[in-house]
Amino acid sequence: MDTSQFYRDTWVEINLDHIAYNVKEALQLLPSTTDLFAVVKANAYGHGDVQVANTAIKAGAKGLAVAFLDEALKLRNAGIEVPILVLGASRPEDAKLAADHRISLTVFQEEWLERAEPFLNGSSLNVHMKVDTGMGRIGVRTEKELKALEKRIMRSPAFRLEGIFTHFATADEVDTDYFRKQFEKFQVMVQLLKQKPKYIHCANSAATLRFKETSHAFNLVRYGISMYGLSPSPDIQSLLPFELKPALSMHTKIVHVKKVKKGERISYGGVYEAKEDEWIATLPIGYADGWIRKLQGQEVLVGGKRAPIVGRICMDQCMIRLDEEVPVGTEVVLIGKQGRDEITMDEIAAKLETIHYEIGCMISHRVPRVYIESGKIVDVSNPLLSSHRKM
Repeated sequence: MDTSQFYRDTWVEINLDHIAYNVKEALQLLPSTTDLFAVVKANAYGHGDVQVANTAIKAGAKGLAVAFLDEALKLRNAGIEVPILVLGASRPEDAKLAADHRISLTVFQEEWLERAEPFLNGSSLNVHMKVDTGMGRIGVRTEKELKALEKRIMRSPAFRLEGIFTHFATADEVDTDYFRKQFEKFQVMVQLLKQKPKYIHCANSAATLRFKETSHAFNLVRYGISMYGLSPSPDIQSLLPFELKPALSMHTKIVHVKKVKKGERISYGGVYEAKEDEWIATLPIGYADGWIRKLQGQEVLVGGKRAPIVGRICMDQCMIRLDEEVPVGTEVVLIGKQGRDEITMDEIAAKLETIHYEIGCMISHRVPRVYIESGKIVDVSNPLLSSHRKM
């Protein structure tokens, strides 16, 4: 990897061909009447929202979904013109800003509509009604609330009911009972509408890949985690209709190698003590990059072989134990394949007792993202320099 486009030897690679593949394979499962919106919230789960969005659109995505208005505005400022839906709550005073940028907002409170309408000042805002069928987060919960919200939307030219949706809490679990209850409740709620909106959607990645009834009954799916090549959960990976291709890998290079004597201590607190004479290498990555201290003991790949992180991870650096001396500048893989071995996000998540969704999100902004397409670097994102350098 040519790292001359940034000024440190730690970077993330994003394989855009894998993003495109994961989108195209999902589209093969959908009827022609059902659209796919790519979910690119949280900087595309740490992968890079603008680059992933453009790739997903080229692969067939008809729109995008984000969590907050700021994320949607970033995409508009990058020249992206497809429909964008904000899935989370927005402030009423920002309604006109959203309308002026053709960004759809999620609504679930009559009070919000009352407060937002004066700010629109003649503009018309596309809204999607959120129904809480069992996630317990945001959304109308009862038939009475649904009818009242629809009535309030329909009586004002300031709002256009563009969609209605819900979110599944357990579509990624083996037991489908709760999923079925949510799906049935949503179907009932949709039937209560006096006027069907353009988009009716409930399917996340898990439902899109597992339950075709969710994409056949309605006309939109929200495709998130699996676009990045990750199974919605390890429990259902064997149930998926095609093999996902992970898009993200994480790399660094050894910056120092030394041989320490038995009994020498490594890093803060001296918690690691060499059990014999050992080769220790230093890597220029630490918890400020998202490689948090709980990853002490996690293995990395050096020359296709595993090497453990020893001692406490520092803010900007960490140390690994080698079987033998290797040259400074040797590439190390923290996430991804090297030789015959692979370190997956699931492995990192298991070490941290969390889910792989969190791993990409926790890689900090100071780690450059390098975008690969057809084997070539097509873009480098380095927020520290406030630039996206095209190759």
